[in-house]
Amino acid sequence: MSLFLGALLIFGLRLIDVSIGAVRIVMVVRGERWIAGLLGFFESLTWAIAAGLVFSNLDSPVRLVAFAAGFGAGTVLGSTIERKIALGKSVMRVITPFETPEVAPALRDAGYGVTVVNAEGKKGDVRLAFTVIPRRRAKEVLSIVRSINPHAFVTIEDVTTPKIRARRASRIRK
Repeated sequence: MSLFLGALLIFGLRLIDVSIGAVRIVMVVRGERWIAGLLGFFESLTWAIAAGLVFSNLDSPVRLVAFAAGFGAGTVLGSTIERKIALGKSVMRVITPFETPEVAPALRDAGYGVTVVNAEGKKGDVRLAFTVIPRRRAKEVLSIVRSINPHAFVTIEDVTTPKIRARRASRIRK
């Protein structure tokens, strides 16, 4: 295999394995351990092939540079993939002064559930609107909020829902 093709193959393998790794980490955080395990298998297999190609010819700095460049590019690609698939849910908090237009009715009209809490801020009474939304809809929901109240203070945070499974009570024998 030519030096250029070898370097290109190593770069491509690293691009793939690091991208898979980024998505795998998201799956671990979201509690999808079986998917994360499967992704981990393919990630490590791809890494082993790429590392083997580098270690088989250590006197070629081009292959080593391709290995490192693939890692860098894979990091960028993996984070881009994760942002595009946008798995999971986010909680959006919208804080508005009491005397400004309410965003809750518009969000409800758009099909989102909203909880509103009256609170006291630094400069007076405020409304806190909470809504749990699919991550992939965050821009859409934010544009609804901004169209009604462009000065609203908005935070968006990823949420995880606990997975609770019922277990049988153990029988204690006397």
